[in-house]
Amino acid sequence: MQDNPHLQSAYGCMCTLLGRRRFTALLAAGALAPVAAARAEIAECRRSRVAGLVPAGQVEGSAQQQYVQMLRQAQGQGALVPGAHPQLQRLRYIAQRIVPFTTECNERAAQWRWEVNLLNSKQINAFCMPGGKIAFFSGILQQLQLNDDEVAMIMGHEVAHALLEHARERMAKSGGTELALRGAAALFGLGNLGDLAAQGATQLLSLKFGREDESEADALGLLLAARAGYDPGAGVTLWQKMGAATAGKAPPQWLSTHPAGETRIKDIQGKLPRVQPMFQAAGKPDRRFQPPAA
Repeated sequence: MQDNPHLQSAYGCMCTLLGRRRFTALLAAGALAPVAAARAEIAECRRSRVAGLVPAGQVEGSAQQQYVQMLRQAQGQGALVPGAHPQLQRLRYIAQRIVPFTTECNERAAQWRWEVNLLNSKQINAFCMPGGKIAFFSGILQQLQLNDDEVAMIMGHEVAHALLEHARERMAKSGGTELALRGAAALFGLGNLGDLAAQGATQLLSLKFGREDESEADALGLLLAARAGYDPGAGVTLWQKMGAATAGKAPPQWLSTHPAGETRIKDIQGKLPRVQPMFQAAGKPDRRFQPPAA
């Protein structure tokens, strides 16, 4: 993801602890819903065995610690929106629809304490830490004027990274926990809010996802969003908007490891015949939200 030094200028206020607990309880209940037994038959869910070299609990525990510290630091900087904010409610509603399908890909997801927060920043960015810790930056919603289906495509992609344990895999390939990360900024795009090493916290590795990781997350994210009732065709319009937003500019750092926009659109179009029937069969959202004011 993107490391932005200007994140300190972000504004907003922190959602209440009570609100986060209630939301976590709702997501946990959804994650424990009955799931299909044929988990191994979902090709998009296959994970690398290399990740097993690093204990999952260690990675998830570290992510939890960093996420909590990020929220505390963000509170001091006024960089989180309150729980009643319509855009945060929007993100949490979409997550609540996606989460019940996560255990079909990774049984550990049933134990995760899912959280979603919104950082008020101009960054075009979003991430999901191991253990289901999700954050969106308001810039990606506002600048791209995303509809709910497009938001679901992004959220599905980020959640897929966590389910496929890409961070854990990268850590294993780089020798476990020997390399220290200065604030997890390079991996999760936390900018100065992620500069936690000076506080003595145990950090994840400073590793970026490769293009293969990104393609895997694209494929699984499309499936998750479709099964949650969001139109997978929105993946095309999302990347058309992303291309327009970055035209003539250097793309955000988190996009530099992704397949090119045109390639990505073609890949999505190629996957639509598989996922469109899932979307057609899925229950549809009973709530729809508008993008933030431009």
